Amino acid sequence: MMSARLWSLMLVSPVLALAPAAADPVADFYTGKTMTMMVATTPGGDYDRIGRLLARHMVRHLPGEPAMIVRNMPGGVGIQAANWLAALAPRDGTALHMLIQNMPAHQALGGTGVEFDTRRFFFIGNVSDGVNVLNSWHTTGIRTIEDARHKELVVGAPGTATAGVYYPKIMNALFGTRFKIVMGYPNGNDVNLAMERGEVGGRGSNTWRSYQSTHPDWISDNKIIPLVQIGLRRHPDLPHVPLLTELAQNDADRELLHFISADIGIARAVVTTPETPPERVQALRRAFDATVKNREFLAEADKMQIDVSPLTGEEAQSIANSIVDTSPAVLARVKVLLESPTK
Repeated sequence: MMSARLWSLMLVSPVLALAPAAADPVADFYTGKTMTMMVATTPGGDYDRIGRLLARHMVRHLPGEPAMIVRNMPGGVGIQAANWLAALAPRDGTALHMLIQNMPAHQALGGTGVEFDTRRFFFIGNVSDGVNVLNSWHTTGIRTIEDARHKELVVGAPGTATAGVYYPKIMNALFGTRFKIVMGYPNGNDVNLAMERGEVGGRGSNTWRSYQSTHPDWISDNKIIPLVQIGLRRHPDLPHVPLLTELAQNDADRELLHFISADIGIARAVVTTPETPPERVQALRRAFDATVKNREFLAEADKMQIDVSPLTGEEAQSIANSIVDTSPAVLARVKVLLESPTK
């Protein structure tokens, strides 16, 4: 004779079989959506190439597998796009942005045009924390920082409040280098063209990774000479090129140079809008984490000569926040040096 327990299970099991699977609100939201990846540079540059690579692969790891388009907004060398994300982009997790790395520092220093607070952005992840370099062009004869102390070197920089301006100005003030800065180029590609044409004798800042991916012949043919690298550790390809922080003569200078160098940790970070629902922020962060470990993504990145040394969104957020929250004393000294007349 059938037990009462078995009989009750037989009655309940058809009901369980007919019950719908638990809904996934994140998947429900993203299904059928078209996301935007906003890039603050013109097409073809390093930010653009990485943004498009992420857009192709990251959607496959998001619940609901939405589509993603890439848009370029090259205004104010990053400021216009960051302002768009802060004020105009939909605050629902459908807008992503490849943040120009010096935006937190520009904000901390009270830079003009800032209508955003990077502490309110949600950092989704950082693709690479490689180094920047300040370099000369091979025809100048300047091959070391010591050479730049004795001979003027004209360096180009995009915009007026970018790393390409900051690095040589700080070095002129602290180390007696003779960098003459030509500011205001629309973007980094224009500075590269100016070097080739002989309009400038170097570039105030560019990522080593960008040179590797877009101009590998300049490296193999020794057309660019890295004079200093800016980062938290020396790049393995540049073991004999000093770090900017290694040039410090005292603790106060070292603290200042650490602030100048810190944003290398978020050199290629992707962020989303304030007020994005927490569950979508988490979904975006975990999709990013899965993407940068995916074999197809890594194979394509390798083919494009894009360095992948990622940080999670949580790690990138911590670095960005620490830059904005730098002590007032350090920021005041940096401002004095940066506001001195440009040579």
